[in-house]
Amino acid sequence: MKRLSIVALAAGAMALSLAGCGSDKSGEANGQKQAGTTTARTTTLASTTAAAPVVQPPADAPTSATVAKKTSAPAGAQTTCGDFRDLTDDAEKQVIDQILAAHPGSFLEGNANMALGTAKLACLASTYANMPVAVAIRVAPK
Repeated sequence: MKRLSIVALAAGAMALSLAGCGSDKSGEANGQKQAGTTTARTTTLASTTAAAPVVQPPADAPTSATVAKKTSAPAGAQTTCGDFRDLTDDAEKQVIDQILAAHPGSFLEGNANMALGTAKLACLASTYANMPVAVAIRVAPK
């Protein structure tokens, strides 16, 4: 008799566990229902908040004119970083080519793209504003 009750108890536990693992279509309906209530809450919150007014700058605020980039390349080897920053892309390439031609044997010789990237990065520093680009990228001595 004890064996029969243990077997019945084990069978009942197994049936309950399998019933809990089965596919239930009502779970999907509940998931959709919950998603719908979340959407409703979000819509309610969004409709209660007022749109912020657009802030206009004051009428007496200074307006800065944009500075046009220079298209002509100055003397390449003597170009300062301040002047280099104001050049267009083509003019910057011309300056770098002139610098590399004026300083043969430098570690950047034959690699104009690396020299251009180095010059752009070096000339971002305000401390190099009055320094020649050739010195800033270390192809010319100070």
